[in-house]
Amino acid sequence: MKKLQRPMLIALSLLLCVALPLFSAGQVEQTGPQPYKIGISKLVTHAALDAAEQGMMDHLATTDLLVTYDHQNANGDISTASSIAQKFKSDKVDVAVGIATPAAQALAQVFNESSGTPVVFSAVTDSSEAGLVAANIAGVSDKNPVEEQIKLLIDITGAKSIGNVYASGEANGVLLMEMAKAACEKYGVEFVSAAVSNSSEVKMATQSIIDRVDALYIATDNTVISAIASVDDVAKKAGKALFCADASGIDGLNVLVSLGFDYYNIGVETGKIVEQILRGTKAGDIGTVYITDPTKFQLWFNLDVAEKLGYTIPQDLQDAAAVLIKDGVKITQ
Repeated sequence: MKKLQRPMLIALSLLLCVALPLFSAGQVEQTGPQPYKIGISKLVTHAALDAAEQGMMDHLATTDLLVTYDHQNANGDISTASSIAQKFKSDKVDVAVGIATPAAQALAQVFNESSGTPVVFSAVTDSSEAGLVAANIAGVSDKNPVEEQIKLLIDITGAKSIGNVYASGEANGVLLMEMAKAACEKYGVEFVSAAVSNSSEVKMATQSIIDRVDALYIATDNTVISAIASVDDVAKKAGKALFCADASGIDGLNVLVSLGFDYYNIGVETGKIVEQILRGTKAGDIGTVYITDPTKFQLWFNLDVAEKLGYTIPQDLQDAAAVLIKDGVKITQ
């Protein structure tokens, strides 16, 4: 093989210098703003938490922020919630969102103040009691007006004893149970409770107290709400009134009355907090947001169930209701 002459080597070198930028041009460079990574850890699937998740995403969709989501469901398992938090840490999410208290607590344990990653909670009853107060934490409380709810149930049914099923492993479940107990004591009504550790125990727990109470009060306890159909079945067979603080998943059930948040609105407020943080506001400067606007609550009455149980819903309460069930038809007012 002949050796290349010096002039030819120089020419070849010049050709390569021209060609290299052309080859490099084939490699696409990322330009423009990159989307923020948002990790969403949801304790369990049920209508209220699903609505909160959707509300948050719908709000962010109205902004000019570019976001991607990693949706994770702990299926009611605390250890799974912890694993999800570790996953988000490895993936270096920009914001970690915990929907329901145990999910948010797991995130807070992994993303401490020094981590630099903000944690946003949604549908948490008491952020202070749950240990969700820190410089990198903000969120929306769904603390219900338990005393008003208990009084409404008593006024309608005249109940002398009220039963409650709650999750002993959830901080919000225990807190709401204690609040319901205090309200019953205030109004001179016997309070009968039954604790569960998971949703599979809900039906049996309800059966264990149903013959000892005049009515049932179910708070926004995620473990119990996820099995509300089981509570409803027991109450219906026993001919007892059922109050549910979460109206999100009671369509088709025999719940007599519901007074609580519209969880989609909880989600929208959560989305607003995420937006503020992505635009530069520190989570600790936002803290816990409490919703006190009466229009954010929903009052439901099932007039068919009231008739079967022999109760009369006063007209002023019917007029104030967002939803009435009459003759099997859902009437939105």
